[in-house]
Amino acid sequence: MATIVDRDRTVRLLGEEFAALDELYSGLADEDWERPTCLPGWTVRDQLTHLLGTEASLLGEEAPSADVSGYDHLRNPIAEVNEVWVESFRGSAPDAVLARWRDVTERRLEALGALSQEDFDAPSWTPAGPDETYGRFMRIRHFDCFTHEHDARAAVGAPDRDDPDHVRSCLDEVATGIGYIVGRRARLPVGARIRIDLTGAVDQTYLVEVPERAQLVDELDGEPTVSLSMPVMRWLRLTAGREDATPHLGGEIALGGDEELARRLATNLAFTI
Repeated sequence: MATIVDRDRTVRLLGEEFAALDELYSGLADEDWERPTCLPGWTVRDQLTHLLGTEASLLGEEAPSADVSGYDHLRNPIAEVNEVWVESFRGSAPDAVLARWRDVTERRLEALGALSQEDFDAPSWTPAGPDETYGRFMRIRHFDCFTHEHDARAAVGAPDRDDPDHVRSCLDEVATGIGYIVGRRARLPVGARIRIDLTGAVDQTYLVEVPERAQLVDELDGEPTVSLSMPVMRWLRLTAGREDATPHLGGEIALGGDEELARRLATNLAFTI
């Protein structure tokens, strides 16, 4: 079933996200732009220019010409396309990158502002698959921007921006992958009952059962056989594949039930490509 996403809320969140990135990067020293981040081969600068390139593409701009054949961290065609934009901005002055970011995002918000709810409900290709809506695509864009913003924040030692409305939107997107995480990534067995409790800016509980394929449910048919609890921002980092859960097990990440299965789940939460 295609995902219907509220147009007004999503456009507002994207606008706030674009502004938050502008504010973060405007306050960085030149050397901060060159700091390495959690993504292989990418600096703080590269996190922003990746997002800039995607938004420029959505405006219909052609990707620049750049040779990325020498990079060994590119694992799929999407990564190669992303790297072309990133490579084209390497060496650009921070002020120039920010000016380009402001131009592109201003035009994107103008374009989004002209769309109706019906436009958001229309069929669209998305990174999650072809049989979805444009609104889902834009929710994924918000999730992507929020995630890369926090890659940069972590690299420069800035605190999380855990605005509840933005966190909830990201949780809505991650929730679409929980069945995949439990059944395919963690390979929890048929019959498993899972409870995941998140705390912090947003408190959220997910209940999952595995009758054959893992799926979210409203209530469990019995006590959970596996449980996890952790701060919501840690969950977003782990499901986005940004860090290793192992150092946090038994600390921020509490395991319950079958400890071996809980550990397997906690260390296999990443679902993004």
